[in-house]
Amino acid sequence: MATFLPLLILLLIIAALLRDDFSLTVVYLFLAVSLIGAWWGRRAMGQLNHTRRFNDHAFPGEEIEIKLHFHNRGFLPVVWLSVQDSLPVALSTQPFFQQVFSLGPGAQTHFTYNIRANKRGYYPIGPLQISGGDILGLNRPLHFEKQSAYVTVYPKVIPLTSVRLPSRSTQGTLRHSQQIFEDPSRLLGKRDYTPGDSLRRVDWKSSASSGRLQVKLFEPSIALETVIFLDLDSDHYHHRQPHEATELAVVIAASLANWVSNRQQTIGLKVNGQDSFAQGGVPQYLPPRKGQAHLMRLLETLARVHTASGPALPEIIRQQRHHLSWGAMLIIITGQADDALLDELYQARRAGQNVALVLAGRRVHTDKQTAQRAEQFGIPIVSIYSERDLDIWRK
Repeated sequence: MATFLPLLILLLIIAALLRDDFSLTVVYLFLAVSLIGAWWGRRAMGQLNHTRRFNDHAFPGEEIEIKLHFHNRGFLPVVWLSVQDSLPVALSTQPFFQQVFSLGPGAQTHFTYNIRANKRGYYPIGPLQISGGDILGLNRPLHFEKQSAYVTVYPKVIPLTSVRLPSRSTQGTLRHSQQIFEDPSRLLGKRDYTPGDSLRRVDWKSSASSGRLQVKLFEPSIALETVIFLDLDSDHYHHRQPHEATELAVVIAASLANWVSNRQQTIGLKVNGQDSFAQGGVPQYLPPRKGQAHLMRLLETLARVHTASGPALPEIIRQQRHHLSWGAMLIIITGQADDALLDELYQARRAGQNVALVLAGRRVHTDKQTAQRAEQFGIPIVSIYSERDLDIWRK
C-alpha cells in the first residue's frame, strides 16, 4: 500500500479542491480494497500448514525423494503462493525448487522432487521460503521461512572379505564370527559331536572310551578390540591430490569398520579432523562397541568429518591407546608415516597391542626409507593408492 500512498494523497488533494465526489469514492474504494486484501492475506496465510518429508540418511548413489505438503485449513482461499526450497549444490543440478500456485478453502496439494546422494557429507535442505499476498498486489507479500533440515550421506562402503590383520590374541587374527571367543588354554568340559564342529576340537581319547565322538568346550574370553585412527590432516597427504587421498582414507575407514562389525567384533573410531556438527568442531571419539546401531553411528561421523589441522597424530594415539586392553588392534590410516608416528606405533607394540599402518593415496615403494623403518619395528604397512587396490582384501 505504501507504493500507492503518493497517488492517494494526490486524489485527496484533487477531491478537496474540486469537491469531486467521484475522486473521494475512488479513494474510499481503494482504501477498502487495500485493507480487506491485507486482512485476507494475513488470515489465509495464518491458516496454512506446510511440511517437508524425506529420508534424512542415504548411501552414495541413492535417490532422495523430498515431499512438500501444503494444506489450507481456513475458509478463505490463498490467492497466490510462491514456495522456494534451497538445495545443496553437491546433490542437485538446480540451486532450488520453486512453485507458484493457489489453494482454495480446505484444499491440499503436494509436490515431489528428487536429489541424488552424489558424495558423502552433511547437507542442508532449505530453508523453505514461502510468500503470499492479495490478488491485486496492493500490499507487500507476506514471507515465512521454514528452517533447514539436514541429510546425511554416508561414505562409500566397499565390502571386504579377507582382511588379514596381525594379532597377539590366542585366536591369531580377526577372522572369527563368534560373538564370544573361546580360550583353548582353559578347558570347560565336553559334549557330543554335532555336524559342523571342527575335527580339531574332537577329544579322541574320550570318544574312544564313550563310543561317541566328543568335542571339547572352552571357557569364553573377551573379544578383541579394534580402533581405527583416521588422519584427516591434508598436509599429510600427497600435495597433488590431497582431496582425493583423504576421501580414499574415509572409504578405507568405513569399509574396514563395516568388515569388523559384520564379524561381531568391537570397533572404535578416532578422527584427526573436523566435524562441524560436534561440539567445538572436534569429532567425538567412539570407543569400541558392537552392533549395527554403533556401526551406523560410526558411519555418520565419517560422513560429516572433513580435513583440518589438529593435534599431532602420534599424540592422539598415545592418549587413546592407554585406555585399550592388551592385544587390541590399532589401525592407523594416514597419507604419510614420519619417525614420530613409527616410534609411537612401536611403543604400542611393546605394550602388547597390535598395529597396522594403511597409507592412503601413496605407493609405499616410493618411500623406501619409511618402509625399511617400519620393517625394522615390525609394523605392517598396506599401501592403498586407489579404490581398486582394496581388491587385496576382497579375494
